[in-house]
Amino acid sequence: MRKIRIIAHISLDGVIQSPGSREEDGDYAAGGWALRYSDAAVGQAIIAAHGKSFDLLLGRHTYDIFAGHWPKAENSPLADGLNAATKYVATHRPESLTWGPVQDLGQDIAKGVRSAKSKSGPDLIVWGSSTLTPLLLEQGLADEILLLVYPLLLGTGKRFFSDKVDPRELALVNTQAGPSGVLLNTYRNVGSLL
Repeated sequence: MRKIRIIAHISLDGVIQSPGSREEDGDYAAGGWALRYSDAAVGQAIIAAHGKSFDLLLGRHTYDIFAGHWPKAENSPLADGLNAATKYVATHRPESLTWGPVQDLGQDIAKGVRSAKSKSGPDLIVWGSSTLTPLLLEQGLADEILLLVYPLLLGTGKRFFSDKVDPRELALVNTQAGPSGVLLNTYRNVGSLL
């Protein structure tokens, strides 16, 4: 069984909305907040977190953002990996998925994720997704979480952690700090706290 690893840019107050640009998710006033903290350590950690081979597990909105950017990116090992990966997508519009190889997860998202996870193949990487990530945590399907924690407070916006998640224990596997102040914390899902 392959692992599901979540990667998320997150503020100190838990916001994950629009790290790359203001337009990523509507018109979020603080959008693009992650870009001012770019440094080599963060970039290397992101590439290392994907591993040599991976598939993607994405919510529809994140899929659309990625599909609009990564096929056009050139001379990038990360772009090559993202473009080659099979994308498993939570969507109600599977007929409109054009960035492939791609498979929709079906009507029952949790069942579709379990099916994708049970297949042989590389680990599944989840990026962003304020709707898919809480489901994965709630269902105990996430094996590892890499949080790139930025030294800022955003106040409002979509959050990584949901009130629906049962109390659970995470073990800190690794931590490092980039020169820009971004903390790269990797956690392993231990299980229910209760």
